[in-house]
Amino acid sequence: MAEKPTTKLTLPWKVRFSYFLISTVSDASRRSNATINRRLWNLVDLQVRPKSTSINGVSSSDVTVDASRKLWFRLYIPSSSPAVSAASLPVIVYFHGGGFTFCTAASTFYDTVCRLYSRAINAVVVSINYRLTPEHRYPSQYNDGFDVLKFLDENGTVLPKIADVSKCCLAGDSAGANLAHHVAVRVCKEKLRTVKVIGLISVQPFFGGEERTDSEIRLTRVPFLSVDRTDWHWKVFLPNGSNRDHEASNVSGPNAVDISGLDYPNTIVFMGGFDPLRDWQRKYYEWLRKSGKEAEFIDYPNAPHAFYVFPELPLVSLFISHVKEFVTKQLSNVN
Repeated sequence: MAEKPTTKLTLPWKVRFSYFLISTVSDASRRSNATINRRLWNLVDLQVRPKSTSINGVSSSDVTVDASRKLWFRLYIPSSSPAVSAASLPVIVYFHGGGFTFCTAASTFYDTVCRLYSRAINAVVVSINYRLTPEHRYPSQYNDGFDVLKFLDENGTVLPKIADVSKCCLAGDSAGANLAHHVAVRVCKEKLRTVKVIGLISVQPFFGGEERTDSEIRLTRVPFLSVDRTDWHWKVFLPNGSNRDHEASNVSGPNAVDISGLDYPNTIVFMGGFDPLRDWQRKYYEWLRKSGKEAEFIDYPNAPHAFYVFPELPLVSLFISHVKEFVTKQLSNVN
């Protein structure tokens, strides 16, 4: 589903101000020597505690996986669910965005997003708090993501009885969607006993390469992203000496992992007309199709990067409905 974007992005002033504030502080936090001022960033990255009591139909709690590396996840349970039988609800494993550098599973933005997923889709949501760059480079984040899946596979009782890990969808936005892809590949290769990944929800995934695409060159006056910003994030994430054609960033490029023989999950890719990464996202979708995998994409012509963290935008309700339709379709394939 693709349409041409309008020539000018129109956003409510509160959303525009939020984009401006976050961009300004993140720019000031990122240092040229590949370090970050976390104290400054934390001024805008407001954190929220889990809520054991139901708030708008969803309760939450935190579960520790490995205290030594501060690996944990936030668990969201739809308390108003009509389902009462055991193992009846799908499990969505969520990876937050932030360029591998910013945000946590407790960030207000992502707590809101995951609550919305849980309530609207009627799913148990596992939001992973993985390690961040530049303190922890590749493949730390991928290891953390897979280790949580393995933890769920071996410790199913940490989830409520209504959770069915054989109906699991991986989901992520931006860098989190990059993580979801690579974790999905690893799950395919290493296999799990009880956890079965039946779908992948890839929201404006953060991919890149040495090539400068048309959208990166053309979309220079849009909120949130720029070539300079994404280059910095790749620099502090990828192994020393690597360029952006590394298999972690350019998943469909010269060093791509061959997934044609893997049982890779059905995938939906969400794009935005004002997202500089949109050409890389389309390449990803096309590569999945060429690899023989079932994939679809939805293109919102007037959406900037990270639109989904602003629930006041009318587009978010449409986005959630598309996600719900996708999950429902995958569930029907296994029922």
